[in-house]
Amino acid sequence: MVKKISKPVIIVNFKTYIEVEKDGALAIAKACESVSEETGVTICACPPMVDLGLISRSVSIPVLSQNVDPHAAGSATGWVTPSMVRGCGAAGTLINHSEHKIPKRQIEECIELSKGVELITVVCAENVKVAVQMAEFRPDFVAVEPPELIGGNVSVTTANPKIIEETVEAVRAVNGSVSVLCGAGVKTGTDVKKAIELGASGVLLASGVVKAKDPKAVLLDLVKYL
Repeated sequence: MVKKISKPVIIVNFKTYIEVEKDGALAIAKACESVSEETGVTICACPPMVDLGLISRSVSIPVLSQNVDPHAAGSATGWVTPSMVRGCGAAGTLINHSEHKIPKRQIEECIELSKGVELITVVCAENVKVAVQMAEFRPDFVAVEPPELIGGNVSVTTANPKIIEETVEAVRAVNGSVSVLCGAGVKTGTDVKKAIELGASGVLLASGVVKAKDPKAVLLDLVKYL
């Protein structure tokens, strides 16, 4: 059974930080699970590909892949198919993250293949124009993340709130069933609160949680206004 993602949602992208090697990814996923259970807020873990099956089996919260490739099952050595990700127990996948960009045609293929195996799709976009293009492919979520703010100390909600409002409006005009997330520099509960006020259905973040000395404390702060 596919785990559903209710809104507002916090998606934690573990990336490939040193903190998630060995047992690190499982520990952070467990922290996400604990806070989600304590607060009732949906928190999704997005672990490294090598830990996807382990994390999916170990926690009750939705787990997302960091990527899928535009291939169906068959002879495709070294690629990660949506059906393999689904078989690991994952609920969904990121597509076209700014650190793993793919051509527009492949994005559409990944979305269609993912829908075919009931994976939730979160497609990343760097600006309003790209977000509109992604919305035309009917993903579940479009996450707008200005690349220049990713990994920084200033949240998109402060540095460029207009991009969130404009993306929500533009995506809604294309397809009202597509939800908008925002990311880049999001680190606090105030950032999340502002994102929701600007019309987003949640946030996508990474280093603020993954590189924190106490990930659970950071997670509790992130959801305190939800």
